Amino acid sequence: MTTNAAAAAVAAVRARTGGPQDDGPQLLEHVLGWVLVVVFAMLVTKVGLL
Repeated sequence: MTTNAAAAAVAAVRARTGGPQDDGPQLLEHVLGWVLVVVFAMLVTKVGLL
């Protein structure tokens, strides 16, 4: 393995992608997700797309 490849491998392990994490307010995220679904369903039915 070359020096550049080793440095890239180390950087890839430490890189954060901004994806979901294990810690945090999971209940709040679930509630807000369902609220979004309900609001979207109300919008679709109000506009008459369904």
